[in-house]
Amino acid sequence: MTFSSISFFIFFTVVILVMLVTKIKIFSKRKLRHTILLVASYLFYGWWNWRFCFLMLVLTVAAYISAIQIDRKPENKFYLYSGIIIPLVILGIFKYFNFFVSSFAEIFGIHNTNSLNIILPVGISFYTFQSLSYTIDVYRKKSRVEKNFIRLALYISFFPQLVAGPIVRASDFLPQLDEERNVNSNNFKTGIQIFSFGLFKKIVVADWLSVFVDNVFRTPGMFHAISLILAVIAYSIQIYFDFSGYSDMAIGCAKCLGYDFARNFNLPYISGNITEFWRRWHISLSSWLKEYLYIPLGGNRKGNARTYINNMITMLLGGLWHGANWTFLAWGGIHGIALCVHKIYKDILPPPPNTVRHIFAAKILNFIRCFFAVLLTNLFVCFCWILFRADSFSTAGQIIIRIITWQNGIIQIYSWVVAAILILLSATITAIIRAYRTKSGETNGFYVVLDLSKFWHLVIFFLFIGLIIGLAFVGTNPFIYFQF
Repeated sequence: MTFSSISFFIFFTVVILVMLVTKIKIFSKRKLRHTILLVASYLFYGWWNWRFCFLMLVLTVAAYISAIQIDRKPENKFYLYSGIIIPLVILGIFKYFNFFVSSFAEIFGIHNTNSLNIILPVGISFYTFQSLSYTIDVYRKKSRVEKNFIRLALYISFFPQLVAGPIVRASDFLPQLDEERNVNSNNFKTGIQIFSFGLFKKIVVADWLSVFVDNVFRTPGMFHAISLILAVIAYSIQIYFDFSGYSDMAIGCAKCLGYDFARNFNLPYISGNITEFWRRWHISLSSWLKEYLYIPLGGNRKGNARTYINNMITMLLGGLWHGANWTFLAWGGIHGIALCVHKIYKDILPPPPNTVRHIFAAKILNFIRCFFAVLLTNLFVCFCWILFRADSFSTAGQIIIRIITWQNGIIQIYSWVVAAILILLSATITAIIRAYRTKSGETNGFYVVLDLSKFWHLVIFFLFIGLIIGLAFVGTNPFIYFQF
C-alpha cells in the first residue's frame, strides 16, 4: 500500500472517518484516538507483509524497556547499550548480513557460500533510527521517558512517516500526544493540499522520469553521451521529486490527522556548496547523523584532522545506510571527501573582498559568483547520483566513460525531462521572488496553501487535482526510498 495507490486512499478515508467519530463526546478520549491510530499504523505496515509487524513490535518493546530502566537507573549503562545494540543487530541482520558475507567471501576468494533468504522489511532503516534516537534522548535527558506503551508504539509506527520518513524525534512527536489533536477543518484543508503537492511530484514528475532513467541505466552502452547526460539530470530530478514528494505526502497525512512534522527538504539544488546541500537535502537524516554520530565522534572539537575523519566516517555510514552495496559506500565516501575539501577551502581561503563600490555592480558580481557556485555544486551532486543509481561500479564507470569520451549511440530527448526542469526552475524562482518580497534574506521552499473556503481557491485546487489525474503515470512504480 503506497500513498499513490487507490488502496491507500480508501484506507486513509476510513481512518479519517473513524477519527471524526472520536470527536463525539462519548468517544472523545485521547487514549482511544491513539489506539485507533496505532492499529491503523500496524494495518498499514502489515499490508506489505504481516510478519514485519512483529519485527517493529520487538524494536518497540526493546526501546520501551530500555528507556524505563535508563530513567530509573541512569548510572547503569547496560540498558542504554541494550537499547542501542538490539536495533543495530536487527538492522544488520536484515539489511547487511548477506552483503557482508558475500563481500567477505569475494575478498578472500571463498566459494559456494550460502546467503540467507532474508526479506528486507520496508522502512526498517527509518523506524530503527527513531527507536535509537528515543533511547539515546531519554539517556541524555532530551526527551522524557514514555511509560505508556501505546503512545511509544504510536511514535515508532505512526503510518505517515513509517516507511520512508521523515525521521521524527520523540521530543517533537510525544508532546503532541499530550494535546487534544484530531481531525479538524483547518488542518485537513492544509494537509490535503500539501499531500496533493507530494502526489503531483511523485506520479506526474518522478514516475514519468523513471521510464527514461530506467531504460538508459539498464543499457547505457546503447545510448549517446547526450542521452546519458540527460538521464543523469533526469535522475537527479526524479529522486528529488520522488523522495520530497513522499515527505510532502507524509507531512500532509499527519497534518490531516492533526499532527505536525518538520520539513524534510528545502530546495537542495540551489545550494552553493556541498555543506549547504546536506543542510537542505533529507534534513531529518542529515541532522540525525550529525547529532547521533558526528558529534559523539568528536565533531569539530578535536582539531582539523579529527574533524575530517569524523566527516568521512559519518558520510561513509550514511552512504551504507542507503543500501547494502559498495556503490552506496563509495557515494557516501565521495560526499565525505567533498565536505572535507570544502572545510579546508573555508579555513585556508578567506571570503573574497568586496572591491566593487557601485552597489548595482556589486550585486551583479555576487550573482555571478553564486550562479557558478550553484552550478559547480549541482555538477558534483549529479556526478555522485550516477554511483547512487547504478547497480554496480561497472555500470557507473561505463556511463562516466561514455560521457567523457562522447560516445555515439541512441539520442533520445525525453520531453518529460524538459518539463521537469521547467517545473523545478519555476518552483525555485517563485521561492526566490518570495524571499525577495518578504525580505527574509534566505530562500526557503514553501507550500502555496489556498484558502479552500473561497470559491475560486476551491476551483483552482480541483483543477490541480484534475491535472494530476490527467497526467498521472499509471504504472506501478514504488517510492525509491522504500528500499532503504
